[in-house]
Amino acid sequence: MGRRARGNSAGLDRERIAAAAVALVDRDGLERFGVRRLAEELGVDPMSIYHHVKGKAALLDVISEAVISEVVAAPDGAPHDWEDVARRTAHSYRDMAYRHPRVFPLLVTRAQTSPVAIAALERLVAAMRAAGLPDRVAADAPMLLFGFLNGHLLARTGSGPDGPAPVPEFDPRTYPGMAALVPRWADFGSVAEFDRMLDVVLDGIRSQAARSV
Repeated sequence: MGRRARGNSAGLDRERIAAAAVALVDRDGLERFGVRRLAEELGVDPMSIYHHVKGKAALLDVISEAVISEVVAAPDGAPHDWEDVARRTAHSYRDMAYRHPRVFPLLVTRAQTSPVAIAALERLVAAMRAAGLPDRVAADAPMLLFGFLNGHLLARTGSGPDGPAPVPEFDPRTYPGMAALVPRWADFGSVAEFDRMLDVVLDGIRSQAARSV
């Protein structure tokens, strides 16, 4: 086995560490992730990683920030209508979750306070305030939107890269209501289903804003 590089000679920086960590979790899952396994992937001594990132908890935050940086609220020069920003953000967040289903639970279970995450929220609330939405609505809306996104996408990506498990069949004698609705869930996990549910969330924000005027 070759000798592992240490310290500055390892040629590491946070970006290289983040990319390797995301790739490792994408491949093997969070349960098997650790500093030693990451060091093996990078061909370095574990202490070289600690020189840049102080411990496993900080590494998980680096991974979260790396995938959140993939979320784009709107292209440059696009109009900053709050609903357009919210919808683009939601779809880009969904795309990221499907690219990184094994990383995504980190975004749900850990507080996301990195500058990248806060900037995404700032774009949304700034567009809402510019449109004249009351501050109470602008304050609640990101919590409502990301509460929906995190719950919905965790359920849809929980099976990992293979995608969501199919909706089960229900015995109509025992569960007549559920059995009757199974055909309505034929698009479970699809973009069409996502858009329907996102419309409900955005309609709720719009209605709350109208009532608050």
